[in-house]
Amino acid sequence: MSSTAIIKRLKSLGTPDKAELLSGFFKTGKGQYGEGDRFLGVVMPEQRKIAKEFRDLAFSEIEKLLSSPYHEARMTGLLILTYAYERADSNARATIYDFLFAHRGAMNNWDLVDVIVPKIIGDHLLTRRSGRSVLRKLSKSDNLWERRISIISTAAFIRADEFDDTLSICETLLGDRHDLIHKATGWMLREVGKRDESVLRTFLDAHVKRMPRTMLRYTIERFSEVDRRHYLAIR
Repeated sequence: MSSTAIIKRLKSLGTPDKAELLSGFFKTGKGQYGEGDRFLGVVMPEQRKIAKEFRDLAFSEIEKLLSSPYHEARMTGLLILTYAYERADSNARATIYDFLFAHRGAMNNWDLVDVIVPKIIGDHLLTRRSGRSVLRKLSKSDNLWERRISIISTAAFIRADEFDDTLSICETLLGDRHDLIHKATGWMLREVGKRDESVLRTFLDAHVKRMPRTMLRYTIERFSEVDRRHYLAIR
């Protein structure tokens, strides 16, 4: 098992047309958030299939995938970590968490963050409250993707009906200038509302005037038309 074999497989599955489409979708042009990223044109189901086949790949080989210029290679390496994490015991999970966190720079687009971090970073910190302070630190990072990691990781907490960390990080990100953070924060707030609408409404009543409009729209997406108009009018 090697990273070279995986990249060879990915290249054999990719198509130029799909690569061009993905490059546009993930904003790889000059000055865009994914500037310089390269795509092979491989669909996600194929990446998952390869990751499951190579789920016992050594960390040294996964590290090579995570340093690849190809988006699909990095995603496949990250998926391998999630599949290994699912089967691991507590000690091995901690090792996988540490490895991923040390290589978080590989998660430099929204899909790489969203697919991976709740399953490893979020899950690991679910039972380690003292370790969650790292997410608050990331929420104040100058790096867009670290800020997205901070809020998306809390999806694991939300599923366990734990909202305090999500709300705290959302409050930190209210003044963020990037649309991708507005969307991610609104998404997590909406997930909180699915579990406990009263908690979400309390947050909205306190902060709606400060919320970027995109964040607010994502947050109140499931509300009635009357309630959506109410909060948008306040904003």
